Formats: sequence, C-alpha cells, structure tokens
Amino acid sequence: MKPTIKIDFVSDVACPWCAVGLGNLNQAIAQLSDKANFEVHFRPFELNPKMPLGGQDAIEHLTEKYGLTVEQVQANQANIRAQALEAGFEFHPEGRKRVYNTFDAHRLLHWAGQEFGVEKQATLKKELLNTYFCLAVSLDDQENLIAAVTRSGLDKDRAQEVLQNNEFSKEVREEESTYTNAGISSVPSIILNDQYLLQGAQPPESFVNAFKELIQKS
Repeated sequence: MKPTIKIDFVSDVACPWCAVGLGNLNQAIAQLSDKANFEVHFRPFELNPKMPLGGQDAIEHLTEKYGLTVEQVQANQANIRAQALEAGFEFHPEGRKRVYNTFDAHRLLHWAGQEFGVEKQATLKKELLNTYFCLAVSLDDQENLIAAVTRSGLDKDRAQEVLQNNEFSKEVREEESTYTNAGISSVPSIILNDQYLLQGAQPPESFVNAFKELIQKS
C-alpha cells in the first residue's frame, strides 16, 4: 500500500514565486505518483493584507518595498518569468500591472477545498494564479475571480454567493493566524506531513529528494 504524503502549501495568489514553487511541486509529484499518494492543501497567506481597493502600480510597489530601481525590478521580473515558464506558467510578457489584496481569492480557495475537495481546490489555485500572472487582470474585479471559478469547473452561482455574503472570512483569518503564529513570514512555505518545512520556490529535485526520504521512513 502506498503511503500518503500530506502537503500544506502556504502561499498567496499574488506571489510569483508561489506559482514557480507550485509548478515545481507538481512536477515532483508526477515523478513519484507511483510510489506515494499526495494530498495537497492550499493554505492562505496575504502578502499585502492592507492593500486598498484599486491596488497599487506593481513597479511602484516593488521599488518601494524592496528598495530597488525600476531596472532591477524589471530584471527580476524577467528572471521570474523564465523560471515560471519552466514550471508550467506562461506569465504575461508585460508583467502584472498592479498589486491587489487577495482576501477574496483565499475565501474562494477555502470554499473549493471545503465543498469540493483538494483536487478542485488545486484546479482553482492554478486558475487564480493564471488570472493574475498570465492574464494579468485585476483581482479586485470579482468577475475575473468568477471566470477562474468557471474555468475550474466549479459552481459560479455558489461562488458569487460566497463573495457577496463574505463567507469563510472567519475561517481564512484563523488559518492565516495559525501559520503566521507558527513563524511563517514568507511564501511559498511548504509543510510536509505536519513536520517538515521547505521554504521558497524549491526546484523539482528538492521536492523529489524530500519525498523519497518520507517514503523510505514510511
């Protein structure tokens, strides 16, 4: 009987390295799917929880946040685009335009996991990352979130209810607190079997090596 490896993927849909890390994680899982079952749960983390409606220009935000020049930010973005492509995400060539609050996206991800299970939650996670980084459209516009829900094969009417009624706000806040209280301050952070922490956009081979160790221990 194959062992099951539980993976808590703590991340934000506005985090480009989270897209890279997720793509690499999926590549590693595909390599070892005959050796173990993998159960991936997406956990919420907001990079910009206080970002107001309308967001902020992405270049302006990144230069202010990291103390970089515009040229440095653009070089970093080109590097991330190249790594994202290897991981299976074709980022928009002009980059994301603005930085947004992502709380509504996290509420939808919680809903998907709660009512449809981890596989549908994973599908929605990928579509939300595509919405922001590949289509490069606004996360403040709920129509864009609903479009991601539709592409994921989920119930768009139910998703609209979730958004309009502020459902799962308490649950998402509690989960965010759980991980920040545990010391997680950057994403992606990947927790294996509730015990082992990997941080950053690890390459596929790092995940493969970690999984092999867990499989041997089981």
